[in-house]
Amino acid sequence: MKYSIIIPTLNEEKLLPNILNQIRENKITSLFDAEIIISDGGSTDRTIDIAYKYTNKVIVHKDSDKQGIAAGRNAGAQYAEGQYYIFLGADIFFQDIVAFFNFIDKNFVDSVFLGMTCNIKINPEEEILSDRFFHSFLNFYFYSLNVLGMGMGRGECQVLTKKVFEEFNGYNENLAAGEDFDLFRRMRKKGDILYARDYYIYESPRRYRKYGYVKVCKMWFINSFYVVFKNKSLATEWEQIR
Repeated sequence: MKYSIIIPTLNEEKLLPNILNQIRENKITSLFDAEIIISDGGSTDRTIDIAYKYTNKVIVHKDSDKQGIAAGRNAGAQYAEGQYYIFLGADIFFQDIVAFFNFIDKNFVDSVFLGMTCNIKINPEEEILSDRFFHSFLNFYFYSLNVLGMGMGRGECQVLTKKVFEEFNGYNENLAAGEDFDLFRRMRKKGDILYARDYYIYESPRRYRKYGYVKVCKMWFINSFYVVFKNKSLATEWEQIR
């Protein structure tokens, strides 16, 4: 097995089919020797039933305590058989998923890069002017963090080898938020991150619509400060918005 596509979920019945249909319709698992792993945090909607329609690797958190997204990603990785891990958000889909995997094959596999990520935009059907402005800024800012040596890759799309994932002990489960930034920050101290600036994935605008970009960015930056200087997140829970 070459690639393990790991998707953490929690009550994602509405949006999860978007990425799973895209993987199936483009025959990604057969073309690129990939598997799909759904790591569910204990959904109470139809998420688990939907996941089983696309893969038999569905890991469900059944303990009474809430599972953080870092633990969800790590749980999925425990069952991964691929040499390369591709962590995706449950609410995303690709601009061109085949081109993206071809890019990984050509530019990341057997390279010196420790990790890889790409630009993120809002679903074109829901995008408004503020989305274009803020995401253009955010994508440039996150790219700049990697150039400057800080390291950054949003959890909507993070690619790394199994070896690197194990070397850095995966995601820090003590972080309720900022675990994606933390992992790539630690990786960047030891090597380079490949930022695929010409490739996009689309995400749901649900969090920005509820809180607005100013509040969301403020939460991101404050959590980033805590992660860097205090090795913990300010947030005790990353609120699910469905």
